[in-house]
Amino acid sequence: MSVKFDAQVRQHSAISSLGQQQELNEKTDAQVRQQSAASDLGERRKLEEETCYEATAFAFDTWKKWLILTAVFYCQISMNFNAAIYANGVPGMAEDFGQTENTIRLGQMAFLLAYAFGCELWAPWSEELGRFWVLQASLFLVNVFQLPCMFATNFWTVLAARILGGLSSAGGSVTLGIVADMFEPKDQQYAVLYISYASCAGSVIAPIVGGFVEAYLPWQWVFYMQLILGVVAQTAHYFVVPETRSSVMLDKTARRRRKAAIAEKPNSKPADVTLFGPNEIDGNFLQRTDFKECRDLMWRPYHFLLTEPIVAFLSLLSGFSDALIFTGLNSFGMVLTLWGFGPVPTGLSFFSLLLGYTLGAVFFIPFFRRNTKAIERGNGELSAIKPETRLLPLLFTSVLLPLGLLGFGFSALGPPLVPHWIIPQVFIVLIGIANLAIYVATIDYMVAAYGAYCASATGGNGFCRDFLAGIAALYVNPLYSNIMPGTKWQLVIPTLILCLPAILLVIPVFIFWKWGAWFRKRSKFAESLAKEREEKKPARDEAIIKSRDPSRMGTAVNSPVGSRRPSLDLGLLDQVLERGVLGRYANVQH
Repeated sequence: MSVKFDAQVRQHSAISSLGQQQELNEKTDAQVRQQSAASDLGERRKLEEETCYEATAFAFDTWKKWLILTAVFYCQISMNFNAAIYANGVPGMAEDFGQTENTIRLGQMAFLLAYAFGCELWAPWSEELGRFWVLQASLFLVNVFQLPCMFATNFWTVLAARILGGLSSAGGSVTLGIVADMFEPKDQQYAVLYISYASCAGSVIAPIVGGFVEAYLPWQWVFYMQLILGVVAQTAHYFVVPETRSSVMLDKTARRRRKAAIAEKPNSKPADVTLFGPNEIDGNFLQRTDFKECRDLMWRPYHFLLTEPIVAFLSLLSGFSDALIFTGLNSFGMVLTLWGFGPVPTGLSFFSLLLGYTLGAVFFIPFFRRNTKAIERGNGELSAIKPETRLLPLLFTSVLLPLGLLGFGFSALGPPLVPHWIIPQVFIVLIGIANLAIYVATIDYMVAAYGAYCASATGGNGFCRDFLAGIAALYVNPLYSNIMPGTKWQLVIPTLILCLPAILLVIPVFIFWKWGAWFRKRSKFAESLAKEREEKKPARDEAIIKSRDPSRMGTAVNSPVGSRRPSLDLGLLDQVLERGVLGRYANVQH
């Protein structure tokens, strides 16, 4: 009887304690909301990366960073797979819808052009709302817009859905943003290479798979395959990738610390009652939303593209090299038919391009190691190597682009002058090496040269790649069909024509390698970045050292916000604001 009575007492005590704790939590939440909304809190303090480095994605363990990158790697493959596999559905749709193949190819052009603008539309909001929910929304919408294509009864339904799908694609602007969230500029070369490889590989895996779809399945399977990959990508992203955007994570940390201070919990600091994150310190979403600033931020990638010579010329080179791959989705097949290739062998021939990408990626590793050792010798300072050092691999590989085009062009003479189909494949490998090297090196150089503004600089790069690839869908068939038709030069001359702009666009690589510092000194963005890095370096170095102290990790107030399901955080577009670019909040007390 006594035992039973004791159990009832303990149960009643536990229920009472739980109720008291719940009441305290509710009271604390109300206090946090009340104090956060009050306008007379007094002096607000801003939580910065440098003062709470261990609460950002920079402090994630290495294994966790690469697990996240692997999930993002697959998402990037899925996005570029969507753009490229459409070409394998063109013959089937042309037959079913009673349209010419050139008309059906408008769907590919429309997707890529919309993709170019979509990347720039999504990127600023990922800086504001966080990477997680923006990328989830993007993946979801892309998957939804596969459905009208799968069940379309006319081409115009497909075209409309492809436009909406392209606009819904966040692309490399967000995935490369995740890299920047987790890696310091001096450490991110391998991560940039990894995600860039995925971007290139997705466009090549598509025709390899698409050859079998074109040969053995109805054209609807082009969209079934996209949907299957898209659902798997969204699921993997949902369960593996947490929020990584520093401003969003710091907002959550600041709220947690305020709540702990109000509740007077152990290890909390009374001063944390006035601590706010980078976004929330400027008010709620509506208070901080300013049309002019949003407009300026969304215009900035195009401003860089039009006014910064480094961004303009290297983006044109990167865009042209990517357009060649989408040109190859059609022209490779035309050339290989000279040796009797059908859809499946033509699709498998893209393994040569994948081999080129792989060789190009491996080629970068010794240069990365060299840069890492130079930075270590310079006491870990990024300034130990000039940004132009990032272009060194490109001096050797960029010339392979015109050489590959030249060789591929003459191999299109076909048998008996070119006896074996392996000869054009060798030149395709060279084009693949150059394409990956151009993408990686230009991105790496822009990140080093523009730092906090790299999202705008690389945004111009991504825009050119998608935009010029979309234009390629229009000109490839007329180019390879209407020049000296019926002669042995029909497939040769078009490729040689493409070789000319390749030669011209490679020249700026050598100019920027030699005189890049001169161009950077005349850029207000690059110059302000150099000054900002110098000012913040001591505080950031100290924060990095402290973040490696085991005694500071995992504490209630400082641990990284690693919940697998991040909450949607409504703050302003402050990729620029928190860095002091516009200077509007430069006088906030820290």
